[in-house]
Amino acid sequence: MPDFMQTPLDRSYRADNARKLPISANHGNPKTESAELPASAWKAMLRGARGRCPRCNEAKLFHRFLKPVLICSACAQDWTHQQADDFPAYIAILLTGHIMAPIIIALVQDTKLSLIALAAIIVTAMLVLMIGFLQPAKGAIIALQWWFGMHGFTKERRAPENTGRDK
Repeated sequence: MPDFMQTPLDRSYRADNARKLPISANHGNPKTESAELPASAWKAMLRGARGRCPRCNEAKLFHRFLKPVLICSACAQDWTHQQADDFPAYIAILLTGHIMAPIIIALVQDTKLSLIALAAIIVTAMLVLMIGFLQPAKGAIIALQWWFGMHGFTKERRAPENTGRDK
């Protein structure tokens, strides 16, 4: 049965990347073993929020605004396992609401703007914030899923550094 949720661009992108990199590219590939893994979940989330690969921090995580790449071009990490779903939108709504609440209160109490001017300012600011928070939130959620090994991701950690306390 055909997948009606994919556009022709998605199908051609998947086919092009499938030819370039193997699907199970995480193990045995020298490019993947030299990746600089993040030290903590927060660092992985920061990499994802910046739109970079949470695993290696070298390649882009998104090939369109909210469409993650299938396979990282630098470390060959397979990102098809991610299931961010609606959670990034909830995070964007939460952040937008907390930022806009004091601004709306200040605008209503301290200015003598008309209702139409207030609505134009508030709606525009909310839309800009929502769209601005969506991609970083999705990148951070994908990084968090990868860090904890959720939805089929392999849980990877840095090798512990030798501090000389073992003696």
